[in-house]
Amino acid sequence: MDASRPPMLAVESLVRHFGGIRAVDGASFHIPVGSITGLIGPNGAGKSTLFGIVAGFIRPDAGAVQLDGVDVTGLAPHRLFARGLVRTFQIPATFDRMTVRDNLMVVPAGQTGEHVLRAWLQWGRVRREDVAIGAQADDVLAFLNLRLVANEYAGNLSGGQKKLLELGRTMMAEPRLVLLDEPGAGVNPTLMKSLREHIRRLNVERGYTVCIVEHDMDLIASLCDQVIVMAEGRVLTRGTMAEVCRDERVRAAYLGGSMPDDAS
Repeated sequence: MDASRPPMLAVESLVRHFGGIRAVDGASFHIPVGSITGLIGPNGAGKSTLFGIVAGFIRPDAGAVQLDGVDVTGLAPHRLFARGLVRTFQIPATFDRMTVRDNLMVVPAGQTGEHVLRAWLQWGRVRREDVAIGAQADDVLAFLNLRLVANEYAGNLSGGQKKLLELGRTMMAEPRLVLLDEPGAGVNPTLMKSLREHIRRLNVERGYTVCIVEHDMDLIASLCDQVIVMAEGRVLTRGTMAEVCRDERVRAAYLGGSMPDDAS
């Protein structure tokens, strides 16, 4: 991590109301470039709403979001996507009647073949792009050990395989910041181990900065450099997993729920 650079993500005093409820209530935190950060908290803490604001799906009532030092508050999701911010969802958004490989190939934006007239007049360019994007998709399939299901319909995949495919779709966007929304939900232990190692490799080998919302504390403890704890729309504390688990405010917020007894 380069301490001289601005943080990859800076959230400053974000507020979002839904009627009389403050789902996010003055939340502020920074995520360093090249880090893996966990965002945890009990149900109703405001994590998903905050993710939605950062990713451009929800407009804040107040506060600011900066991506790599640039104010991106309120930008639409497609504009943030073009700037390198990609969000996944708890339920993977796949094209079920397309093959796994085709699910990957549709991701890169601005493809010449998307325009009917250009597809007719610039077929050579379309072909060259398809070859390049296909090679990129094959690289992603190999990275995620999905080559054996490359020609399978996405709708036929298991829940864990769909999570890997969504991670692959993220890779096709070549992002700078990835927001992972409960990547471990519904994933069996074998695929969970694979998913964890893929996330770590994307961070180490490809330089992705990652922020994870997750209820599986073992996944958070094994991956994250720092952990941010939210409660009632606010940032309660931050630190290593061991540090936040020792914080009595965190234990009180979880009411003895899913916090591990020892994360050291």
